[in-house]
Amino acid sequence: MNLLFKKTVFALALLAAAGAHSQTLRLTQAFQQALRSDPSTLAAEQALLAGREKAVQGEALLKPQVSLGASVTGISSHAYSNLPDPVSSLVSPDSSGHVGEAAVKVLQPLFNATSSASKQQLIIQTAAAEIRWTAAVQDLTRKVAESYLAVLSAQDSLRVTLAEEATLAEQRERAQARFEVGSGRITDVQEAQARHDGTVAKRIGAQSALELRQAQFQSLTGASAQGLADQASLSRLPAPKPDLLQDWQRRGLERNAYLQSKRIELDLAKLEVGKYRLASRPTLDLVGAYTMKGKGGDLSPLVASDRERTATVGLQLSIPLYTGGGLNSREREASAKISQAEQELAAAQSDVQLQIHDAYLALHTGLARVQALQRAQESSQSALDATVLGRDVGSRSQPDVLDAQQRFFVTRLDVSQARIDVLLAQVRLAWAAGELSENDLQAIDATLSP
Repeated sequence: MNLLFKKTVFALALLAAAGAHSQTLRLTQAFQQALRSDPSTLAAEQALLAGREKAVQGEALLKPQVSLGASVTGISSHAYSNLPDPVSSLVSPDSSGHVGEAAVKVLQPLFNATSSASKQQLIIQTAAAEIRWTAAVQDLTRKVAESYLAVLSAQDSLRVTLAEEATLAEQRERAQARFEVGSGRITDVQEAQARHDGTVAKRIGAQSALELRQAQFQSLTGASAQGLADQASLSRLPAPKPDLLQDWQRRGLERNAYLQSKRIELDLAKLEVGKYRLASRPTLDLVGAYTMKGKGGDLSPLVASDRERTATVGLQLSIPLYTGGGLNSREREASAKISQAEQELAAAQSDVQLQIHDAYLALHTGLARVQALQRAQESSQSALDATVLGRDVGSRSQPDVLDAQQRFFVTRLDVSQARIDVLLAQVRLAWAAGELSENDLQAIDATLSP
């Protein structure tokens, strides 16, 4: 074997030994670490906190509004009058000073359809923030599972390729030995060498793919991709529950986060049109105020009183009569957006049903495919053993052995990928149905447990 191949085998042996003696990073542990480190999820968490304030803001729209105002005004006055002399002598025509005023005002909305609709919209926006957070967590769950399983698939692809390379190296040496003693042909040596060189190229590609998958996993979760569970321990693939496609589609239409967000958009659009209808335009408020005034300096009592206290309470009605057509335009715009939201919801429902159908078929056909490939692997192993025996007794040639070996390793890799595809289909089916959670990751961990 060449030096590069020896180094590769040695490195893989070290990794296997390290994984055997270190704690395995389970899928659920990788997800928990991603929750703490993924920037998109952390941003979604802050968006959730911000969205929860929308409901508080909505409740405030119809509560009493209390304000305090104060002012100080400087005044310089010169009065001209035709008062009789005895009276005018009592009042100085020139005076200056300042007037201070403080007022507490209270406004309680009694009828304000626009504010009522805005309140409901803000409350719904809080619900939308919760749904977006749920969707973000489910998306992260799916991404972590896909990345984790992609690393396992790449590891197994490299493992199978290395085993194939080692076997072909052995066959090449055997062909060389047979040729040297005169019982073999040079074409057998050349054929074995060509097959070996092709596998070396495959191994280099498998190594590169594994490094990329490991880098993607670490970028997503912040955890090292070393020490993940070994797909070789994958022994059982449970069937999905429920088993019927219609049940999955029904649950998806109810729970899918994307559909829930589209329903909320439709509800918001319906509330928006209610804000601009003719019956919603008048507003009625209960208003009250308590005002205190006082003066300073030598201001004349004709200019300002020494002290004044005023309390008022009343009703305030406002009816917009003409707004340049803006309100009518906004009503038409809101009505059009209702139709838009309805069509987007219908399209989203169709997309979700197709996603569920696709994942459901991938899961069920995948389970059947795994069983078929496992039988094919057993058959290819038997065929390989028979071909090797036939070569040793002279009934089969060295290229026949190489062909049988190639079929065996291709089938072995197909079995590995088919198992991963089944687990991926399980994750995507639960995600499309809006039910993907950490419990699904725990089920995969149990599947991967030896």
